[in-house]
Amino acid sequence: MWREFFGPKARIIGIDLNPNAKKWEEHGFEIYIGSQSDESFWNDFKKKIGLIDVVLDDGGHTYEQQIITTEMLINNINDGGILVVEDTHTSYMQNFGPMKYSFIEYTKNMIDLINQRFSKLDHSNSEKRIWSVYIFESIVAFSVNKKATALLSEPTKNNGEDDAAEDFRHADSVAISTIDTASRKLNMLKLVPGAKVIARRLRTLLINRNFKARRYFR
Repeated sequence: MWREFFGPKARIIGIDLNPNAKKWEEHGFEIYIGSQSDESFWNDFKKKIGLIDVVLDDGGHTYEQQIITTEMLINNINDGGILVVEDTHTSYMQNFGPMKYSFIEYTKNMIDLINQRFSKLDHSNSEKRIWSVYIFESIVAFSVNKKATALLSEPTKNNGEDDAAEDFRHADSVAISTIDTASRKLNMLKLVPGAKVIARRLRTLLINRNFKARRYFR
């Protein structure tokens, strides 16, 4: 199937823990025997293979296997390439690892780190190996675009006319607008020790209590 899809000149490499998989070499494929959760195996593999265009992880589907495979190979993906992990529904099933560290939880963390690239955030620990993440049912795909990832993520200005428009972003949130108004009126409280911490906690408490979109989280 992959030969038909990628064409006769494609270099197709298979990895399996079962030594019997070597039988596919007679059909023109390269087969390596090893564990996808073994980092030393991957290091040796990368030295032999070099850069890769597409990785398709359809292995044992444990969280450890999926995460280690992604971490070990993402830097070996050619620019414009992709790493695809299949059967990620195991992240919601028992006996594939500690669900606190499931592959989907790892992917959520990756999404957080991608958004940390924004210049106004602390981007010292942001994710710069991949450009984007595609989520499908039972599939997660990581796309590599080094030129795009290297761009400085910062706000852009259209240099239009500044008409000193009032900021209405919190106008429909009574809790936030009330607190902000009170904060401006009681500006002198900033000189009181601990006042900022108390105000911040009160703000968070009122915002959480009045958050109307809570019902959309299941």
